[in-house]
Amino acid sequence: MNSAMEATPPSPLCFEINGSCYRTLHSFGVQLAIYLVCAMGVLLTVLGNLLVVISVSHFKTLHTPTNFLLLSLALADLLLGLTVLPFSTIRSVEGCWYFGDDFCRFHTFLDTLFCLTSIFHLCFISIDRHCAICDPLLYPSKFTLRVAGIYIAIGWGVPVVYTSIFLYTKAIEEGLTQFLQDMPCIGSCQLLFNKLWGWINFPVFFFPCLIMIGLYVKIFIVATRQARQISNMNKIIGSKHQLGATKTERKAAKTLGIAVGIYLLCWLPFTIDTMVDSLVNFITPPVVFDVLIWFAYFNSACNPLIYVFSYRWFRKAVKLVLTRQVFYARTSTVDLFQE
Repeated sequence: MNSAMEATPPSPLCFEINGSCYRTLHSFGVQLAIYLVCAMGVLLTVLGNLLVVISVSHFKTLHTPTNFLLLSLALADLLLGLTVLPFSTIRSVEGCWYFGDDFCRFHTFLDTLFCLTSIFHLCFISIDRHCAICDPLLYPSKFTLRVAGIYIAIGWGVPVVYTSIFLYTKAIEEGLTQFLQDMPCIGSCQLLFNKLWGWINFPVFFFPCLIMIGLYVKIFIVATRQARQISNMNKIIGSKHQLGATKTERKAAKTLGIAVGIYLLCWLPFTIDTMVDSLVNFITPPVVFDVLIWFAYFNSACNPLIYVFSYRWFRKAVKLVLTRQVFYARTSTVDLFQE
């Protein structure tokens, strides 16, 4: 028995000091495969959202309130892919945080900021689609570029203030010491993984989700009723022009509804686990935690894919970008909606 124990090497530590975390041991093949999968996810997130940012910024026909919200949402996902995911990849594969406590806090700040910004923007996009479908006559005057700008400012400003308060305000950290879980070992970066964040982040994510679900249920009901009424009217007067105009709005609402649904599918498991785990003394295995957080990160790569399969104008814009025609000034005025 003693020889068997001696033959089993101890797990390597993240740092050669007392109290260090243990590294996650994988065979070389498994480690390489995980790195490749994560790298592909990061690349898809960055390139996909970069195409959205370039397309909406360059083509003047896309300068609408809704598309500016999409641009701001894509920017949040792009920054997540550039600044957060590379370091999260190393943490997930190695099981160690090599970049120090200060950068751990800043990494957590950026992670929370971009995720909250995404859900705020999706909530505002839901409001935009609700106005377009349920009140189409007043929509152009109610949802203007100025209103979209206010929504974008709120969508970034509130998450910045909220995240800064709970990550950089010492008074709150000292006053709520009983809620905070100490770092389990040196080389860990899980500041969100404590009772305070578990209980506060759940309603911050969940209530906007409820608003979005409620709005899209109403949108679906109203859009279905409008389609039925317009179809009956067209049979009587033999006109299809009005039907085509409302069909565009309904398709946009459906596409963004899919984006919201995927957001909920990706983020709810992690959000619920974070809250429940704070009640049962954090028993979620690190591997399960990493799977849940990467499943949530995957949402940032999904929106560009949804646009590719749903919007003809986005496919045309991507083609112009990839063929480098955007470097010609005249392409900025191309009508991407023309058949």
